[in-house]
Amino acid sequence: MPTFRLSVGSYLAATAVGGVAAAACLTVYSNSPQSLADYISAICAKSFGSAPVAEAPYLAESVSAMTKMMIDMGIRPSGDVDTDFVAMMVPHHQGAIDMALAVLRHGRNPQIRRLAQEIIVTQQQEIAVMHLAVGQPLPPSGPSPTEVPPVRRNESNQSTARTMEP
Repeated sequence: MPTFRLSVGSYLAATAVGGVAAAACLTVYSNSPQSLADYISAICAKSFGSAPVAEAPYLAESVSAMTKMMIDMGIRPSGDVDTDFVAMMVPHHQGAIDMALAVLRHGRNPQIRRLAQEIIVTQQQEIAVMHLAVGQPLPPSGPSPTEVPPVRRNESNQSTARTMEP
């Protein structure tokens, strides 16, 4: 079976995080070396291949968020466990925010939309707390993007964003 090409550093990181199972899960469906982004996309393409076409925009946003999160979590260790923890957790929390934004754009269930809004707020708060805990400056502040209108479909099945009333 073809495998994902893995550097010694990547193998050590994978095994440190999840033992042999983490390294074993890097099996992929190609003989050629792949980037982490390609690997994640391949996993998602296989899993999401049978999804309805209407769900494609949501799935594409989710895959993009997961890919960015995983790549950004691949840090160069600083020698300080606390700083490294924050460096890995901030992209993890940002990934949750990005996935929540995707469900706000494409989801319809009011309970899930409310949950996504809460995820955005709490993850932003936790990012700020982590930065402060290790003496890092806070990220630039801005409005919390919790009022994202869902995308609606018109007759030709093209997605259009709903405009929000001021």
